[in-house]
Amino acid sequence: MMRSWILPMLFVLSGSVVAVAQTFEGNPGIAAAILLVFLALGSMNSPLIFPRSVGEPEAQRRSTADGRPVVFWRPGCAYCIRLRIRLGLSARQLHWVNIWRDPAGAAAVRAANEGNETVPTVVVAGRPHTNPDPEWVRKQLPSA
Repeated sequence: MMRSWILPMLFVLSGSVVAVAQTFEGNPGIAAAILLVFLALGSMNSPLIFPRSVGEPEAQRRSTADGRPVVFWRPGCAYCIRLRIRLGLSARQLHWVNIWRDPAGAAAVRAANEGNETVPTVVVAGRPHTNPDPEWVRKQLPSA
């Protein structure tokens, strides 16, 4: 779990160092812009933006039991971030699989996408859907 924080922290620390250097050179506006860019990069790769990932076998087991879709994703993927943000609180109802941490998940995505690791791939009732519309995904959630 600790490894998932390394990249976001490197972005934040690197951006902070560059911003401090720019501030000392008399460029506070540039420093602020650089820091914002590095903070955005860090947050895009943060494990906080996505619900906790599970392995592919566990996600499939849970999906079979509760009927909720499985989302295969990877850190830094703009389309995955778009899906996560547009789903809002509904995202917590899905089963998320990080394909960079789960070889079985990566294999499932390759099998669904002609050998490519295209994410997000959402599996609903055993059928994969590549980069679906977030509203469509929300409609696939079982009614409460």
